[in-house]
Amino acid sequence: MLFVYFVHLIILSKKIKKMIFMTDEIKNNSIDLIRSHFFGEQLSKDQFKQILKDALDEKLPDVALALFLARQECKPYSNKEIADLTMAMIELGKTAEFGPNTVDKHSIGGVPGNKVSLLIVPIIAYTGLKIPKTSSRSITTIGTADKMEVLAPVELTLEEVIEVVNKTNGCIVWGGTLDIVPSDDLFIRKVERILKIDPVPQMIASILSKKIAMGVKYLVLDIPEGKGTKVESMEKAVELANMFTNIGAMLGVSVEAAITYGEQPVGHAIGVALEAKEALMALEGKSVSTSLVEKATGLAGILLEMTGKAEIDTGKGIAKEILSSGKALKKMKEIIDAQGGDPNIKSDDIEVGRYTAEYKSPADGFVVSVNNVAIMEIVRAAGAPEDKGAGVVLHKKGGRHVKKGETLITIYSNNEARLDEALSLTRTLQPILIEGMIRKKVTPLKLLRTTKTE
Repeated sequence: MLFVYFVHLIILSKKIKKMIFMTDEIKNNSIDLIRSHFFGEQLSKDQFKQILKDALDEKLPDVALALFLARQECKPYSNKEIADLTMAMIELGKTAEFGPNTVDKHSIGGVPGNKVSLLIVPIIAYTGLKIPKTSSRSITTIGTADKMEVLAPVELTLEEVIEVVNKTNGCIVWGGTLDIVPSDDLFIRKVERILKIDPVPQMIASILSKKIAMGVKYLVLDIPEGKGTKVESMEKAVELANMFTNIGAMLGVSVEAAITYGEQPVGHAIGVALEAKEALMALEGKSVSTSLVEKATGLAGILLEMTGKAEIDTGKGIAKEILSSGKALKKMKEIIDAQGGDPNIKSDDIEVGRYTAEYKSPADGFVVSVNNVAIMEIVRAAGAPEDKGAGVVLHKKGGRHVKKGETLITIYSNNEARLDEALSLTRTLQPILIEGMIRKKVTPLKLLRTTKTE
């Protein structure tokens, strides 16, 4: 009986081995490359390309993909390795070319409410520069593609994107339908979302490969810094910025990094429709958060200066004039129309969650901090991003004076149960801290026992 058990075990082990290695070629190449790479061996562009191709052809198990990214998380890459990985990723997907004056803006993410791309793209497109903005859907925060989808379709083919950009100078689309850098989408889906890791080498390669694949020659990179962001110190932010600029230069892309304040949301609205509404309000010239306008025009201004469209230190002013004059709104309507949306849409037309609840200040004082992570938990609890109308509006942010009982947050949802859950979570997390407020009361256990006895 024991002999039969061992026979079955040997047969099963051979089947598993065959499933993992698929072919002798894969066993001797990609799997071995990943294994040796994990223990420190550097890979060439061709070796990276072989691994990525086998991954795309579904010849590698998920555990091998996880080991590949784990190596990046645990042991730093040289700039050359990241450049080689970037080129390998580009060569396995489609590419587009729009000429020498093609630019883009990208944020490494992590800050709620960062809807600045919806302002930057039309500002830049108005000047005659090409800005083929490919964006993600929601991962840690609300994705730019999700917000734009409130205004126009974003799931275009690469051929349709080329047509839109050649017609209007800009677009805002989801990158998932373009088949550019497909290996990156594979790693995000199979490893990064599940393990909640975002290795720096893969992040840099992901961003640069997608920009280069779309023919971008100038890139401004937004690196939010501070507590609760992906980069919590100025030292690390500068280090990351230098890596991007140096690797960009190696690959023929001019990169400038802007280290921005990231310790509270950008603007007041967080949620798919709410953010699209606030962005459109800014384009319409309505009163919106100063942080939204300042950040958007600041980043747009850097692009104008990089490309010679503006003298040094004048770019932001030119961007503000394009925004305030209504020129950016006119260009945005052209882009919306070209992507198949309604160019006559107004901010008042955008529907948000029909159920609302208010969270009020428990004390008088000044707002000391806003917890980005807590805000996003509340937004998700309300139903976002699946519920386009769900989210929050922050009425007070850092440095503002508030009175006890004044509304700090309005929560929106299309589901009453989700709304109640979000409000309860807000009371627990207290995402907006007022100086002097009591955050939690802890009673001695002895006193609790005495009280119960009495």
